[in-house]
Amino acid sequence: MATRKEMRKAIEEAMSTPMENMTFTYNGVMYPSVTCDVDTFKAMETFEAREDDLMLVAYPKCGSNWTTSLLTSIVYAVYKNEQSSIVPLIEFKPPDKFEKLKLEPSPRVLGTHMHYDDIPQSFFDKKVKMLVVFRNPKDTAVSLFHFYNNNPILPSYNSWDDFFPDFMAGKVVWGSYFDQAVAWNKHLNEDTVLLMTFEDMKNDLEWSVKKMSEFYGVSVTEDQVKQIAEKGTFKSMKENSGKTHGDIGHIFFRKGDVGDWKNHFSEAQSQEVDAKFEACLAGTKLGEMLKYNVYCKW
Repeated sequence: MATRKEMRKAIEEAMSTPMENMTFTYNGVMYPSVTCDVDTFKAMETFEAREDDLMLVAYPKCGSNWTTSLLTSIVYAVYKNEQSSIVPLIEFKPPDKFEKLKLEPSPRVLGTHMHYDDIPQSFFDKKVKMLVVFRNPKDTAVSLFHFYNNNPILPSYNSWDDFFPDFMAGKVVWGSYFDQAVAWNKHLNEDTVLLMTFEDMKNDLEWSVKKMSEFYGVSVTEDQVKQIAEKGTFKSMKENSGKTHGDIGHIFFRKGDVGDWKNHFSEAQSQEVDAKFEACLAGTKLGEMLKYNVYCKW
């Protein structure tokens, strides 16, 4: 798992990494080379999940750090388990971290940005419950663009117009937003999967915390729900990111707004995403939950 110290070390390493070496491709998907490597992916294949793991799955910049913080607060409220990591993505190196994970008490909070087909088989064999978080594609694209340009472990883009075609083609870290959305849409009716959206969490955080707790079978009181929600607003987490994430907090918590895409998209770009959404997700369960006409129209 990635501790604050390890993340700082990764950023220092990135400073001396040529831009062309900042990413690599594995199984057809692009990953950041400073935080991921092939050895970790191979070790991950034999990682043993536990039935009571709390697994979060989210495409990058859909609220994964925010949601992870909420989940760790839920676990701590009941079990008093301190999480040893700030970004618990299973695909992050080093590969020997899986030995350390074996020693962590249950329930463990884990997470990934990986595609459905690349998640280790043991998570499915153990029927681990997975909270899947998505955000409307236009705000996701804008947030990922800024993540690239504010994050020293990724190559930067000269402009939004340069970034947009790569996002649409899935030539960004962790691949295509739409490919991941289509894959997860096929599994949303399963008992082990709960879909939540960034926008719904912004609208009613107490409801979201309660929903997460019920899904994972973690009994929290009404007072605990209120406390977790009060401390867990995006605004609060951004203000406290210096304490939780150190001097890299600004990388993970930028605006957290809904509708910021309107400050970046051209009309043609907006229409291109509209057409892609129509082809991939219109009329689907995930498409309906994203409330595309509410959040992605001018």
